[in-house]
Amino acid sequence: MSPSEISRRTVLRGAALGAAALATGAGKLLGESGQAPPNIVFILADDLGYADVACYGRPDLRTPNIDRLALRGTRFLQAYANSAVCSATRTALITGRYQDRLDIGLDEPLVARDTGLPPSHPTLPSLLRKAGYGTTLVGKWHLGLLPKYGPLQSGYDHFYGFREGAADYFTHSDDLWDEDVKIDQAGYMTDLLGNHAVNVIHGYAKARKPFLLSLHFSAPHWPWEGPGDEAESRRLQGHRLQDFDGGSQKTYQRMIEDLDLQVGRVLDALQAGGIADNTIVIFTSDNGGERFADTWPFTGRKTELLEGGLRIPAIISWPARLAMGQTTNQVAISMDWLPTLLAAAGTQPDPAYPTDGMSLLPFLTEGATPVPRKLFWRYKANAQHAARDGDMKYLKILDNTFLFNVIEDPMERANLKERMPDLYSRLIADWSAWNATMLPEIDASYTGNFTGSLLADHIGTPEASRKADNPHPVAAPKE
Repeated sequence: MSPSEISRRTVLRGAALGAAALATGAGKLLGESGQAPPNIVFILADDLGYADVACYGRPDLRTPNIDRLALRGTRFLQAYANSAVCSATRTALITGRYQDRLDIGLDEPLVARDTGLPPSHPTLPSLLRKAGYGTTLVGKWHLGLLPKYGPLQSGYDHFYGFREGAADYFTHSDDLWDEDVKIDQAGYMTDLLGNHAVNVIHGYAKARKPFLLSLHFSAPHWPWEGPGDEAESRRLQGHRLQDFDGGSQKTYQRMIEDLDLQVGRVLDALQAGGIADNTIVIFTSDNGGERFADTWPFTGRKTELLEGGLRIPAIISWPARLAMGQTTNQVAISMDWLPTLLAAAGTQPDPAYPTDGMSLLPFLTEGATPVPRKLFWRYKANAQHAARDGDMKYLKILDNTFLFNVIEDPMERANLKERMPDLYSRLIADWSAWNATMLPEIDASYTGNFTGSLLADHIGTPEASRKADNPHPVAAPKE
């Protein structure tokens, strides 16, 4: 059966069997095996829903190249974003730490405040560069603006892309950068990023130097413009790019299909350069899906701590070390990729900035048994809190609180808080203890949500207050 033919029933069956497929024992890390350091290509989609590619169950579009990546590696069935919006997750991804430890992580997403990723903070690219890697970012940055902040200030040797949260797909007179210089280049954004990524791979392959290529696409983030939609681009000129009167399922699908095409070109470039086997390729998303996304079997979407706003596709391929065509039920989160990739490269995080994530290598290279995780989230709009411990999840939205078993009840319908009051109270206390170690929320930070005036399925939902929500710590229940 090809990945594009995988049914939703097949995906659920895979979720149940993924752990068994990986139970073969613990493997050695790179430093113990003496293998050459791997190249790393980290492909990040923007606002892609959990089921928006065929190998995660979407039946109405073809993504043969992303599916090819899944066939060559491991597909995570329980992967989470650190936040329900982009710049907060990107902060966690590049630092390996909860985004709420940094001022920039308080914005959901970063819009206008003069903040960014401090150049002094160790990052995935800066740590890999110390280990001898070349580092390049192609695509979206969204972690602060010049002159204080930027990719070249935070560990990347090279940068080609855009700096803010969104960019038009056709008009590039004011948003496209080559290093720290603005450029004007014609073309469809997804294709331009793919073209540049292929050239970067060719250059590194010739140099025979290990490299990190962060390929952060804008697709399928708004504006809703597929290949050939220049007329829609012209219509939006002089207006907000976040258009609520445009887009369709057909447009959204074409945006994803072009993204998939560029993923295929990247995989082909690695093969042509003779470096495919010892290159780690990761494909994932920065948060759950937006208005046209498929988040099945979850409810909720971007800006919400329901599973649909946090669950994301995540695939890793490393032919030299990973078995092919696997799935795993190991719970993972965006901040895990920094310790995972550093371990693969034979190095480690800066001890002055300990990671909040964990290395996933033991579950990938030789199949360690998945372990339970305890993870936490907060989102200022609508005073949202969430904690996952094992299969159980505590969720708060405004004054409404819930306890769900997200394995048995992925749609988050059966509220178990009265049936399991001790567990419910403990998870609230655990979230409170975690929150006390983070920076407090501030009124000045941006936060966004969908309202009833924007999305019909959110009827009655008002625009959220941006007032900080800093509850008093809650003590854990007595045993």
